[in-house]
Amino acid sequence: MSSSRPKRLLCIAQVVAAGVALLAGCHSRPVDRNTVIMIIESSPNNLDLRQGTDAQSERVGGVIFDALVKKDEHYNLKPWLATSWEQPDSLTLIIHLRDGVQFHDGRHLEAEDVAWTIRSMINGTLITAKGGAFSAVDRIDVQDRLTLAIHLKHPDAGLLFNMSDGLFGVVPRGAGKDFGLHPIGTGPFRFVSAVQDKEVIVARNDRYWAGPPKINGVRFTVVPDTITSALELRKGSADLASNVLTFDMLHTLAEAPNVKIESSPSSVVVYSNFNVNDPALRDRRVRQAIACAMDRQAIVDAIWRGQAVLANTLLPQGHWAAASDTEMAQYPHDVARAGRLLDEAGFHPGADGIRLRLTLKTSTDESTRLMAAVLQQQLRAAGIRLDIRSTEFGTFYSDVTHGAFQMYALRWIGSNEDPDIFRYTYGTSSFPPKGANRGRYSNPRVDALLTAAASETDQSKRREDYIEIQKILAVDLPGIPLWYPNNEVVHSRRIDGVKPEASGTFDYLRRVTIVR
Repeated sequence: MSSSRPKRLLCIAQVVAAGVALLAGCHSRPVDRNTVIMIIESSPNNLDLRQGTDAQSERVGGVIFDALVKKDEHYNLKPWLATSWEQPDSLTLIIHLRDGVQFHDGRHLEAEDVAWTIRSMINGTLITAKGGAFSAVDRIDVQDRLTLAIHLKHPDAGLLFNMSDGLFGVVPRGAGKDFGLHPIGTGPFRFVSAVQDKEVIVARNDRYWAGPPKINGVRFTVVPDTITSALELRKGSADLASNVLTFDMLHTLAEAPNVKIESSPSSVVVYSNFNVNDPALRDRRVRQAIACAMDRQAIVDAIWRGQAVLANTLLPQGHWAAASDTEMAQYPHDVARAGRLLDEAGFHPGADGIRLRLTLKTSTDESTRLMAAVLQQQLRAAGIRLDIRSTEFGTFYSDVTHGAFQMYALRWIGSNEDPDIFRYTYGTSSFPPKGANRGRYSNPRVDALLTAAASETDQSKRREDYIEIQKILAVDLPGIPLWYPNNEVVHSRRIDGVKPEASGTFDYLRRVTIVR
């Protein structure tokens, strides 16, 4: 890996240098210098946050709409449109709203709007995958102009999280299925226009209740090619790109005089998952051996250039429910231990030294394919032959959701900020299509703890349940949390105040300024 990296960096540097002249004028800057041009990789599939599930919809939509609550640095929920809330019992959530908030068309936000937003996702008004997040809702009573009570069919400790930033946006009552074509929110920017596969334009909301942004607006320009994105940033035709470029490109752009890179911790977690019903992987000692054969730090150093932190749980760093490393079983790189575990599981080396043959499925994402190639070499040292099958994302994801894999590598973005991720990924009730327990892991004790945590309103007691769940998962190892890649935001030096959020949202656009 290390011997080929300098050649690759030189190649990218040459492409960037040679392409600047060719691309001059590809995207002309608007006359208004106080408008920021931000690169996104694809068009949002729906700017209505009730329906949009892709990252671009949630992030661009997140500057048009406001959520009820925001997550702090430890993923505790803090007031936003909701000023306070109480839960008199496990089946009732009462929410009190901020007064004086206006939608972009001048209407005042009221409890009826929040009630409509939730009801429309579960009563058939919309066909949306996000309706599952509110399946526990039985009915909503609007008590007065700024107060509503949500009554549940069964306890759901993750309900309020599902109304947090990045996941939820309050729409005006009556908003229907085509609302995403011209969305009206209460957020810091108002929608202006959108052209599929080209751009989305938003303008400053001068009446924003939390204080209007410093810039006049943002033009989100769609650039699906990463080399083109790097060229646009280098020559100043674009101002911002968040988690768009490869680490090789970031390394090259770091030398550009007009560009700055902000690197910060991320809540995204890269992980590998096992089909625990596969004959070769049914014994947890085999899964533990694979973990011991991996040298995760070497991969982080080689591919991510150190811009990632090793993970031992799906929850983000610093999460209030995350178990510490000392509380869980650990699997440092140890080939000898891997061999002993495989011996105990009955997998002895053959004449060729191979004990076990496995297949790892991945998408065609470059970083993931590089990671898989390194894993292939590392596992070979422990007598495990790892075949790699890389396909375009649609095919890969279909195989994953249908259980057609032995191992796969993916990442969680956003969903892992709520400890309910453990139910969604490892609860017996969450086998696809009801959830993401794609490896069909089942443990009655884990299920019981998940049920208890969902019913518990005391966060400290919920944390105890989640700590025990993580301890069990660290031993059973139905999947291996690998690392948290950093947020990498590239911006021109004419932009100041870029402070990336761990969840990768574009919330910092509320605060950025133009350097005169």
